[in-house]
Amino acid sequence: MSDFRPTLRPVLGAKLAISSAAVRLSSLPEGAVIHVLARPSEQDVASVLDGLARGAALTVRPVSPGQWFIIGEEPMTFQDMKALFDALEPRATGVDQSHGRVRIRISGKMAARVLSKGTAVDLASGSFPVGQSATTLIGHIVAHITCIDAETFEIIVLRGFAESLWDDLARMSAEFG
Repeated sequence: MSDFRPTLRPVLGAKLAISSAAVRLSSLPEGAVIHVLARPSEQDVASVLDGLARGAALTVRPVSPGQWFIIGEEPMTFQDMKALFDALEPRATGVDQSHGRVRIRISGKMAARVLSKGTAVDLASGSFPVGQSATTLIGHIVAHITCIDAETFEIIVLRGFAESLWDDLARMSAEFG
């Protein structure tokens, strides 16, 4: 792990939240996004990650078998990130994606309907309960969607596609005010 940290500008910093009675679209802090990859033979890594995250005010999002995102609202210091990576070894490896991924929140009673315009994932509460995550396409952009609560979804997208996805979500939200 390098101690070099690039200077970033918030990619969605100029975007104002879009809000109506039915949908709210907002950018989330560009804090920490750590991609965790478990060794193929490791078991029960998720519970280890939950324990590590709980102690550091971080959140774990499943990505795929053997992969997770660890999310933090604040950027991590080099020492904190190194301590996290050391705690993961030898079961898993962490990769800092904070510079490369952006989080967007969409909430409101029509949030699932807005997202359903762009993704094939069934976001109905019976099919996609709170805490469920999926990596999918929204239009032509790869995104990681997590159901935060009954009317709130968090979207993680590669930084280079964040503005395009934001604009797409804004257009998809337009019919709801």
